[in-house]
Amino acid sequence: MLDSPSDDGRDSGDLGPIEAAAPSDELDAYSRAVVGAVDIVGPAVVSIYVGDAGEAARARGGAGSGVVVTPDGYILTNEHVVQRVEEARVAFVDGRSVPAVVVGRDPSTDLAVLRAQTASLPYAMLSTAAPLRAGQLVVAVGNPLGFESTVTAGVVSAIGRSLRSRHGRLIEGVVQHTAALNPGNSGGPLVDARGRVVGVNTAIIATAQGIGFAVPAATAQMGTD
Repeated sequence: MLDSPSDDGRDSGDLGPIEAAAPSDELDAYSRAVVGAVDIVGPAVVSIYVGDAGEAARARGGAGSGVVVTPDGYILTNEHVVQRVEEARVAFVDGRSVPAVVVGRDPSTDLAVLRAQTASLPYAMLSTAAPLRAGQLVVAVGNPLGFESTVTAGVVSAIGRSLRSRHGRLIEGVVQHTAALNPGNSGGPLVDARGRVVGVNTAIIATAQGIGFAVPAATAQMGTD
């Protein structure tokens, strides 16, 4: 006779209170790593709006993402988020919304830099020294479909991928990862467990699941030096 899921040798009427299994140490460590990374980078992640920044634009997913990389307001994002515009508005997690101007763009790597009209900002560090490894934890923070400060986590699937830019040039060294991305995540940071920016999320394969791409931080660093 098959045992029932609760069969431990006692009558069912003698069962005491059911206790939830204690979470594993591995899960606790994973959660701590994700939460810690978000605590570090979260305040530096912004929403970027071009044109109409009203609720209709938010509903259409018309917002992109960016990350502040200097305390005096320089923001890293994707070029395709701000293509064909010279000005935008950036919204911070504390509710502030300020104008910003595009001060640099590189369509060949799909990167752009904005300058927000404010200062003394929380900012994120670019990680360019330690090489990424397949299987490494990564966290994406952004504003998919207008849902601000959305966090997703995954792992590095592969490094050194090539991705063709909108202008036809191959972007080299692209990071492939499994952190879920949606329209509006573009320009947001991909960070490691220490909250350091290892890439700028730039593309997904719409017909696939768990295949996202980020321009590596080393490429972004060259553009901001």
